[in-house]
Parts: sequence; structure tokens; C-alpha cells
Amino acid sequence: MKKSSTIYQLATCALMTTLMCVLGPMSIQIGPIPISFTNFVIYLAVYVLGMRGAASSYVVYLLLGAMGMPVFSGYTGGPGKLVGPTGGYLIGFIIMALICGFVMEKSKGNTVITILGMIAATLVDYFFGTIWFVLQMQCGVWYALTVCVFPFILVDLAKILAAATLGQRVRAALTKSNLLPAQN
Repeated sequence: MKKSSTIYQLATCALMTTLMCVLGPMSIQIGPIPISFTNFVIYLAVYVLGMRGAASSYVVYLLLGAMGMPVFSGYTGGPGKLVGPTGGYLIGFIIMALICGFVMEKSKGNTVITILGMIAATLVDYFFGTIWFVLQMQCGVWYALTVCVFPFILVDLAKILAAATLGQRVRAALTKSNLLPAQN
């Protein structure tokens, strides 16, 4: 790999982390789990950075938040957010980024397959986060689903479709500019 290519990848990874730090705190509180733009940026990062880069940029974001920077929803930060009731969703985003990226890379950017991969990855995050929430709050699964999953399904589908549309355009522009390799 060319040295300049690695520099571009690192810079792009840093830009995606920055975008997560800017958009992630913006949220709408609708219950114990807020609507945020963090997963939208992860979906977008998958298109721009691929599996490893998207997961890496999210892990950096997560570490910044864990150290206390106010980058989580509602401009919060600190380790308490990670070990609290909603921490499972934040940690599950790592797995989500890996699944989304894997599917996109294996499908060579096929839009339908990538969107299906994003939906599947989001379901995995829902599963992981909901179990975490149930254990933390000592509540029933049905209650957790009604406050942590059902209100987000349509919003998350909209984020997936928006990220797929925007992600393809951003990736095409970066590829045309020789900042990203073409997908084979």
C-alpha cells in the first residue's frame, strides 16, 4: 500500500470520528434510549472506510466518550454511560460496524445486499443492547423492546436508506478523486 494512501485512510478515519463526535451528541430523548445520529454516521463510515476503518473510527469515538468527552447522546460522556442501561447499544455498535462493513465488502458494494446487511447488523445491535438493558434495569424483555427497539425501527430504516444513498455518492466522489480504491 502506498504511503500517501495510508495517510488518506487515516485522515478519512479521523474525519469520520470527528463527524461522529459532532453528530452523535445531537439527540431527541423519547424515553430511556434517545434517537441519535451515531448509527447513521457508522453506516456512512462503512461506505467511506470499509469494515476495519468504520469499526476503528467508532472505537476511537467510543474511547473519547468513555474518557469523559461529551460526545454521546445529549452531550454526555464518561464510563457511566457505557456501563449504564444504554451502554449495550453503544458497545453493540462495534459489532454493527463490523457486520455492515463485512457485508458491504463481500457484496462489492451491492446496494440491496448492503442495505440488508445494515438491517441485519442493526438487529444484532438491538439484540445486544436490549439484553444489556434488561439485565441493567431488571425488567422484562417486552418492556425493553417497547422502549428501546420498537420506537426506533422506522427511524433507523430511514437512516440506513439515507446513509446508503449518501454513502454511495461520497464513495464514488472519493474513488473518482483517487482517494479511495475502486471496489472490485
